[in-house]
Amino acid sequence: MQHKRCKNQHYRYRFMVLRENYIASPERYANEDKMYQRCGCSGILLPKISLGFWHNFGYDAPWDRQREITHYAFDHGITHFDLANNYGPPYGAAEENFGKLMHDDFRPYRDEMFIASKAGYDMWQGPYGNWGSRKYLMASIDQSLKRMQLDYVDLFYSHRYDPNTPLEETLQALVDIVRQGKALYVGISRWPLEALKVAREYLAAHDVPLLIYQGRLNLIDRAPQEEGILEYCHKHGIGFISFSPLASGKLRDRYKEALNWILEQQGVTSILVGVSKVEQLQKNIDCIMHNS
Repeated sequence: MQHKRCKNQHYRYRFMVLRENYIASPERYANEDKMYQRCGCSGILLPKISLGFWHNFGYDAPWDRQREITHYAFDHGITHFDLANNYGPPYGAAEENFGKLMHDDFRPYRDEMFIASKAGYDMWQGPYGNWGSRKYLMASIDQSLKRMQLDYVDLFYSHRYDPNTPLEETLQALVDIVRQGKALYVGISRWPLEALKVAREYLAAHDVPLLIYQGRLNLIDRAPQEEGILEYCHKHGIGFISFSPLASGKLRDRYKEALNWILEQQGVTSILVGVSKVEQLQKNIDCIMHNS
């Protein structure tokens, strides 16, 4: 454990050496009429392309490249950054790196950003570091805010359905996280349809409407359509954001078709993209701009 702490301290020191001032592009909203869509029936507009931190933002990714990608995203109107407590590697690293980005570069623009995090998968050892218990979710949001150097997140998700915890326990934790001012909105990810129905009704009854559902939707994997999730979200004013639009690289050579197909599906608000270099993000944005 001592060796790990020393390594992380060295990594944080390298951040400080690389710090320089960032000024966002004054043209970042030049294409806002093409870039944004309403999230369900809420007051929130999300960019059609959102930046995911699942890969390429851990301790193994060069810091300069992380800054380059996030700067380019924000400079081109991508205001939504999607994280989770266990994104890395190691777990927590993506949030820590985002915290440095927020401290060094994005603090003046906090109110222009829509930042999401999640909890639900394995995060720490023992019986309270996983799934959907109140204890896990409440501890996770506090840890995430500390790592990201934020007072609140705009959106907090239950990252996965927990078949062994009462849904009311998980959902009431989400309600209380909003009431405590630690999140403005809540979402769920990869919950089955019947559990989604319970979530919508419970949250609405407690004055914390379900903002968005995150699911895997692409040309190969159409489960949210086939299972009725996308239709239900659209019918009830819940936004939908798709992850893995290129099916983990299987659709890489068809990315234009893949992205456009997703956005053409009724009820889809945004697509989460993960990129390892700016050129990939540029292609994604160009695709949206040319087909809007």
